[in-house]
Amino acid sequence: MATAKTKVRKGRIREGRKPNRSIGGDIFVYFVLILFGAFFVFPLIYAINNSLKPLNEIFMYPPKLFVQNPTMDNFSDLFLLMGQSWVPFSRYIFNTVFMTLLGTVGHILFASMGAYALSKYRFPGSRFLFNLVVTTLMFSTYVTAIPNFIILSKLHMIDTPLAIIIPAWGSSIGFFLIKQFMDTVPDTLIEAAKIDGAKEWRIYWRIVMPIIRPAWLTAMIFSIQALWNNGGGAFIYAEELKGLPAALGQITAGGVARQGAGNAATVIMMLVPILAFILTQSNIIETMASSGIKD
Repeated sequence: MATAKTKVRKGRIREGRKPNRSIGGDIFVYFVLILFGAFFVFPLIYAINNSLKPLNEIFMYPPKLFVQNPTMDNFSDLFLLMGQSWVPFSRYIFNTVFMTLLGTVGHILFASMGAYALSKYRFPGSRFLFNLVVTTLMFSTYVTAIPNFIILSKLHMIDTPLAIIIPAWGSSIGFFLIKQFMDTVPDTLIEAAKIDGAKEWRIYWRIVMPIIRPAWLTAMIFSIQALWNNGGGAFIYAEELKGLPAALGQITAGGVARQGAGNAATVIMMLVPILAFILTQSNIIETMASSGIKD
């Protein structure tokens, strides 16, 4: 009996111990993570340094990564050039913010509602519809540009903000991400809500959407990145309706003398997508860690 009790006590002690970890292994893992982190952050550091370089350092050979004599002249030149445009600079900003905000909100709503229907209901053609969405992921935007133009032209949306907003609502990547994540939501949770008297909209908005927050936050980041960098392209011709990227592109096309302003414009265009990712990153990690419900 004493021997058995001793074994049980030893087993409990062993179970309570923390697993042994190699210090060398931890150092190697952290080294690899730091190496990859530096690799991914390098373009951002390079762009910021270029935006602070005077012209003589921009065309220096061999080029140097870090700026020697930092200056804000590139940003002041950029805003000076924007102020000389016959369309106010604030108008370009408003157009970009308006199309980005409306396109992203609509994309999240339509994608999540469609994903909810395909994920939680079985009806004739549901599998075909989902396979059709997956198939569209194979095509580049350059391949679908002409069909999109023809459709929008038939709908009389060319040269209007709707030519950018409506296609964003039907983006398939967000729909796919949300639908795949929504499949992990237990059906018993929805059935319990229906037994308690909850309607479909309440179940979708108050129960399902908070659980799948990581999915629609990720889709939101992709949508913001795509819309913020869309200046109108071949769909908007009126100068007063174009977005900020189109205006900055016209300014930076002025040759060597405007290279510094072009570098400043690059940093400005990178700012909003990066901020959107930073603000949502902790939320994504938190919800992925705490919102998983297993059936």
